[in-house]
Amino acid sequence: MRYSETHQLFDQACEFPADHGTVVDLLGDVVLTTQSGDSVTVREVLELTDETDYRSADDLYTSLLANLDDEFVGVKHYDDRSGSTPGEESVRGDPDRL
Repeated sequence: MRYSETHQLFDQACEFPADHGTVVDLLGDVVLTTQSGDSVTVREVLELTDETDYRSADDLYTSLLANLDDEFVGVKHYDDRSGSTPGEESVRGDPDRL
């Protein structure tokens, strides 16, 4: 399962507020897969948090995201909405650079 699909899973599978142990017992064996094919369980990720309870699916999802390994992040520091990065030369408008 992709981590982005877990919010819906949390919302459907849990009654909130929910304590940490209940969530881990209920969903701990769900496997999350990175784009490179590596995997980790929800249990392994949530073991990294100090949270004792979750008020909503949003809280649980936020906790999960905060504890995911960098492998789950796409291209780091990539932003397709901005211009050139400070310190980099722009090639837009320069036909010799294309």
